[in-house]
Amino acid sequence: MVEALHDAGVVVTGAGGGIGAALARRFAAEGARVVVNDLDAGRAKAVAEEVGGIAVEGDASAVVSDALEALNGVVDVYCANAGVAFGGDSLDEGAWAASWDVNVMAHVRAAHALLPGWLERGSGRFVSTVSAAGLLTMIGAAPYAVTKHGALAFAEYLSLTYRHRGIKVHAICPQGVRTDMLAATGSAGDLVLKPTAVEPEDVAEALFRGIEEDRFLILPHAEVAEYYQARAATPDRWLAGMNHLQQKWEEVR
Repeated sequence: MVEALHDAGVVVTGAGGGIGAALARRFAAEGARVVVNDLDAGRAKAVAEEVGGIAVEGDASAVVSDALEALNGVVDVYCANAGVAFGGDSLDEGAWAASWDVNVMAHVRAAHALLPGWLERGSGRFVSTVSAAGLLTMIGAAPYAVTKHGALAFAEYLSLTYRHRGIKVHAICPQGVRTDMLAATGSAGDLVLKPTAVEPEDVAEALFRGIEEDRFLILPHAEVAEYYQARAATPDRWLAGMNHLQQKWEEVR
C-alpha cells in the first residue's frame, strides 16, 4: 500500500476501459477517492460503480473543474490517460488535429488548471499515459507516434520545472497492452505490439512500483529501456532496424 494515496483525490481520464479502468481500480484499492472520466457516460458510470468512485463524463480537456467539484476542491493525482490513435502517414488534418488535442493539449490544459493549487499546497502528482511510441516511434501511425513524443516532452517539462516545488510526474510508456486500442492497430500492431502485449493491470502495477520508487519513467516492458538506449547511442543503426520492420510490415499487410 502507498500510504500517501489513502483518501487522495484522484482523476483518471479515459477510464471507461483498458489502462484507465485498471488505474481507477488500483487507486481505489489504495483507498483513494476516484473520479472516473470517459466520453462514454455508460462506461464511466460502470467503472465508477465498480470502484466506488464518481463518474464524470465528457472531454478529457475540460474535466478538471467538474472533478474538483466532485472531490471537494482538491485533486491530489491527475492521470492524463485518455488518448486516440490514428494509423497512416498521410496529411489527414482531422486525424492530426484530434491527436494533438487529446494526446497533448488535454495534458497541457489539465496541468494549467491544476498547477496553481498544487504549487500553493506544495504537492501534486501528474501521471501521463504516453506509450513506448513516445520514446521510440511506431510504424504506420504518424499522428500517434509524433503526438506521443509531444506528451513525453510535456511530462519531462513538468518534472524538470516543478519537482523542487513538490510536484511528482510519471510518464507511463508501455508497448502493446491488450485493449481496444491495440485491437484497432491492425496488421502493424499484430507485427510489433501483439507478441509481447501485457494486460492493463500490469501497467497499473508498474505505475505503483514507480510511485513507490519515485521514478519518472514507467516501463511495463523492461526491454524498452534497452531500445531507448540503442536509439540514442546509434540512431542510424536503430532507424535502419525500424526500416527493416517497416519493410516486413509492407510484405504482410
